[in-house]
Amino acid sequence: MTPCTIPFYFEGGEMKKFENLEKGTVNEVEEKQILKWKEMDILNKTIENRKDCENFVFYDGPAYANGFPGVHHMLAKILKDAVCKYKTMKGFKVDRKVGWDTHGLPTEVNVEKLLGFKDKKDIEEYGVEKFNAECKRNVRMNEKEFVRLTDRMGQFIDTDNAYITFKNEYIESEWWILKQFFDAGLVYHSHKILPYCPRCGTELSTHEVAEGYKEIDVNSVIVPFKIKDEDVYFLVWTTTPWTLIANVALCVNPDEEYVKVESMGYKFILAHALCNKVLGEDYKVLETFKGKDLENTEYEQLMPFLKPEGKAFYVTCDNYVTMEDGTGVVHIAPAYGADDNNVCRRYNIPMLNPVDLSGCYTEGPWKGRHVTDSELEIEIIKWLKENDKLFKKIKISHNYPHCWRCKSPLIYMAKPAWYIKVSEYRDKMVEANKQVNWYPDYVGEKRFGNWLLNAQDWGISRSRYWGCPIPLWTCECGHMEMIGSIDELVNKSIEKIDHDIDLHKPYVDNVHIKCEKCGKAMNRIPDVIDVWFDSGAVPFAQYHYPFENKEYFETHFPADFIAEGLDQTRGWFYSLMAISVFLTGKAPYKNVLVNDLLLDKNGQKMHKSKGNAVEPFTIIEKYGADAVRWYMLYTSPVWTPLKFDEDGVKDVSSKFI
Repeated sequence: MTPCTIPFYFEGGEMKKFENLEKGTVNEVEEKQILKWKEMDILNKTIENRKDCENFVFYDGPAYANGFPGVHHMLAKILKDAVCKYKTMKGFKVDRKVGWDTHGLPTEVNVEKLLGFKDKKDIEEYGVEKFNAECKRNVRMNEKEFVRLTDRMGQFIDTDNAYITFKNEYIESEWWILKQFFDAGLVYHSHKILPYCPRCGTELSTHEVAEGYKEIDVNSVIVPFKIKDEDVYFLVWTTTPWTLIANVALCVNPDEEYVKVESMGYKFILAHALCNKVLGEDYKVLETFKGKDLENTEYEQLMPFLKPEGKAFYVTCDNYVTMEDGTGVVHIAPAYGADDNNVCRRYNIPMLNPVDLSGCYTEGPWKGRHVTDSELEIEIIKWLKENDKLFKKIKISHNYPHCWRCKSPLIYMAKPAWYIKVSEYRDKMVEANKQVNWYPDYVGEKRFGNWLLNAQDWGISRSRYWGCPIPLWTCECGHMEMIGSIDELVNKSIEKIDHDIDLHKPYVDNVHIKCEKCGKAMNRIPDVIDVWFDSGAVPFAQYHYPFENKEYFETHFPADFIAEGLDQTRGWFYSLMAISVFLTGKAPYKNVLVNDLLLDKNGQKMHKSKGNAVEPFTIIEKYGADAVRWYMLYTSPVWTPLKFDEDGVKDVSSKFI
């Protein structure tokens, strides 16, 4: 499995011995071995001399090369290499090449830092064309280091003919895929509550949100909402005090039991099941009723700074209200919560939204302040206390979503976006997944299987710059047209354009096509696509399918084997499945090997800021690549977290290698 230091090779079916292999350090021996392999062109030879053999198909997940490689990159690469070499030795033809993920926030955030930008306004002022040119330069800044690591650790994979997601050929295949979704009626536009990053100025998909949860401490509050014309208060709990300014309704569970109690000289209404948790034993029950009995009860506005256009400030009912936390009475701000929004749509309650796309209040006493600012939270709680509208402040720790790239807290906002109706064929994905062999099996059956069962429509549009532009042109008459190829764009363009047009912003934004309905010029929507769509298109776009390599694709789909980390169950594994099942009706992979996280020796996540990250080249030069490879494979099952300890590598080197 790890033949780096064995001085033998195969040629013409015979085992031969390397001559003149000088004695020296493990590092010197390994480097000589690598040079010998390159001189022999051994990877291509092992593919070419099996050209008439059965294929064993492998897809390499595209990696970002805009950061320096870490030792954690080695684990999945070792697993991929071991399986591909094993299958090669079993007589299969195993084509394999790397891919580079190049679009999206990972690159944009990097460039913004290099240019000293703070938000999207800086990009607009700098110019989209210049900004995207910087992104293109930046995106492969560490590619040579990734290739060096690949070579140095002895992985056999083609790094000279990589597929690259920013190339026109790759983008054109994505356009073709999008057109298939559009023609099937699965692309739609809607105003929904979306997880939104104010710093990056763009919405995120559900699987992107799953990548960025952090445990944080927040001040939750219980506030009293006074019933209109009565000296009685609803006790309401929220973990986001900044949303109280936009409150328009309250919500209770219609089937649960609620009580009016007397406590501390006041009369409160809350869920019976949560009385002790909220009030202790200092209360007296005055009246008991079902939640549905409270429906339409009017109350006074808590923060009288904004005025809704329509009837508001009354109690609604919905079964999503639980008895697990809080008070059983939920504060409703429909601009900042999906459940809140659904309730208000049903009751026809208007929306208040005093927050702009930069995440700052646009009106009220805290106008211009960012809503996730911890100091603002304290000021809001102080205002509640000073105005006798604070029952209790409770410090809690909870998982809160953060942007998976810039690490800023997300907010949920009502925002228009484009979606793929994944829910339409969710059952097909569930069935396709049953045909996949997952290692370990519980990842596929539970973690991934449950994710598919609850798959939501895929929000694919991003209000950003460096990405695959969504090739959708719209007209003021309402007509829409999705372009599926460069030929189609050239033929339908009002302007004269060449086939070698760069398929990025701002170039495609300057192209207009004639509306078939009214004859007017149609404009492209300004959005780019979710970067996970790029990586999910790999089985097709890496071959420029269907414009080239049709026969090759048909013999190399689906993959016999892929391998990535556990975090990709809601990332690459999912986007591959969502695209391939729609296009082909089957899963894009037959076998999936899932490795867990690589941690430091104390069980903590490795991070440069913590000072516990391990630089791969140093550890390889010290002990040799074989020692690191063998250590990672034998220390623990790869689907459990691996606590990386240099002493363990040292033991492998001195006692085994």
